[in-house]
Amino acid sequence: MSSRLSLMRVIGLVLAALAFIALISLGNWQVRRLHWKEALIASVDARVEQAPLPLGAVEALPQDEREYRPVTATGRFEHDRERHFFATHEGQSGYYVYTPLRLEDGRAVFVNRGFVPFDDKEAATRPEGQIKGDVTVTGLARNRLDGKPSFAVPENDIPQNIFYWKDLDAMAQSTGLSGGEVLPFFVDADDTQNPGGLPVGGVTRIEFPNDHLQYAITWYGLATVLAVIVALMAWRGRRRHA
Repeated sequence: MSSRLSLMRVIGLVLAALAFIALISLGNWQVRRLHWKEALIASVDARVEQAPLPLGAVEALPQDEREYRPVTATGRFEHDRERHFFATHEGQSGYYVYTPLRLEDGRAVFVNRGFVPFDDKEAATRPEGQIKGDVTVTGLARNRLDGKPSFAVPENDIPQNIFYWKDLDAMAQSTGLSGGEVLPFFVDADDTQNPGGLPVGGVTRIEFPNDHLQYAITWYGLATVLAVIVALMAWRGRRRHA
């Protein structure tokens, strides 16, 4: 009987040791993620303060250096091809208006011109904002998404021109544009006021959730609790043996 108890104690200690190592490893991983996230935030904060680059210069950048890069682009809006992305702005529900900007070289870039309320989804309700002729847009470059961000995000309703995630290929195809015509990123326009006040520009939100410190404390805390429990059990076992 005593040999069986001893074996069980050994198995318990081994399992506790493995759990302790796993918890410490998870804490260390969160610390590494914390350092990475802090470096990313600092990099983006510095990037958005830089002077705008021409569109061609931003296009030539590696993808990880392009995100949130200030940019200027000149062309003509093709308002009949605008796409609508479901969004909220300052507590109000509506849409971000993504409009192809036709460039001098014949290609196009989708510009997030800003927010419009539900009742102003259709362009006919805001004719003053449908700028004609050549325009120069200043804003931030935004990378395309590789796929739907989450299974919880609804599928895009292309027949109703309502997008729940920024599928650049679907946006282009639904307007009759081919993939080769469209630049592989978006431009979020700045807060320069549009005629008539709509769309409302400058809607880019630069947010990076950074809960890694709390997660690290949690994992290290669980490891500490486990170590204390094992130590107390060992101490009580020695007292009984004595």
